[in-house]
Amino acid sequence: AIFGSTLFQVSGHFMLSPLMILKLEKAEVSTTVAGMFAATTWLGIFLMTPFASTISHRIGRLNSLWIASVTPLLTTVGFLLTDNLAIWFFLRLVASMASGMRWVVTEACIAEFAPPEKQGFFIGMYATMLGLTYVIGPAVLARTGTDGHKSLWIVIALIAIGLVWTALVPRTEAPNDTPARSIGFQGLKHALTAHPVIMFAGFAGGFFELGLSGILPLIGLMLGMSESASVRLMAVSGLGGALLGIPAGFLADRFANPARGRYTLMCGLALALFLSSVLFLTLVKSPMLIWPIVFIWGAAGSTLYTMVMTDIAARDKGVTLVNSTSMLVLSYTLGALIASRAGGALLDHSPRLLFPLALTALALTCLLAIQHARQRLPR
Repeated sequence: AIFGSTLFQVSGHFMLSPLMILKLEKAEVSTTVAGMFAATTWLGIFLMTPFASTISHRIGRLNSLWIASVTPLLTTVGFLLTDNLAIWFFLRLVASMASGMRWVVTEACIAEFAPPEKQGFFIGMYATMLGLTYVIGPAVLARTGTDGHKSLWIVIALIAIGLVWTALVPRTEAPNDTPARSIGFQGLKHALTAHPVIMFAGFAGGFFELGLSGILPLIGLMLGMSESASVRLMAVSGLGGALLGIPAGFLADRFANPARGRYTLMCGLALALFLSSVLFLTLVKSPMLIWPIVFIWGAAGSTLYTMVMTDIAARDKGVTLVNSTSMLVLSYTLGALIASRAGGALLDHSPRLLFPLALTALALTCLLAIQHARQRLPR
């Protein structure tokens, strides 16, 4: 039930994101402002995440899911009623805060109730489903186009179906955690100090997967691609995440030394992000390379997040797990927020040089940090 609810709602979200970006582009809004609008999604999630563990602890996980399901439906209806850009920003912010609640609660539930020997597989399956939403949303939008309100009505229908699925989620709470465990900001601080490197890996994953996906239509238009092809770049990014999630999770469960195995996989993923970012510098002469590059960004970014979440699930339970999940989502969305905001500005001012150099520097830093942490793990 949680998978079904999330599938439809997030598919609607990833149809709405490029739709609104392209509407702004048609309205001749600057790329920088469009990038800020894309970043609003991650700003909302970022603002909600520190409070997610406190709210879910006090009102229950099911009630939290209901709030997360109803709010996006109401805000999407708001896009039908006005063309005021300031109100669009506000509606996007509120919907994204609700998405942040869903994100934390859903992943904590999956990690909590998955069999210990199959945690990587179930978290990978969830990552695969989320990758499919990247494909479904943009693919439907590419088919319907951006003219009129037809696409917005389809988004509303998808989110409404997700709301119906939420009614099937049972009221099953996690085992009570030790009363001394902190929630809220203290819980986040504890999670960050306990797992600094994997939180940074989550930041890099959010930057390359979600953050860059929000501005992929702008990158496509910059390369001279059609509107439809630019939207399909998001689908290719999502396809990468969908294809690698389950195999990576399955493999993570099979290592003789699971912790060291997860870090080895994370090193490989960071290396893929580094090499693909270097390859972006060649797009001036070979623009068609954007397709495999985008595929790698989505695949490696998504799978990096999957490995980090599996690493957390192997150690934490109860409220501690929700705290660690909240900190991971906070790191991930901070990466997405910075990618959307800074990426839009860099595409405006230096799309061929500073933009790919920034990506390359981040990927290399992530690779070195994970490799250093891996060397300190027991063999």
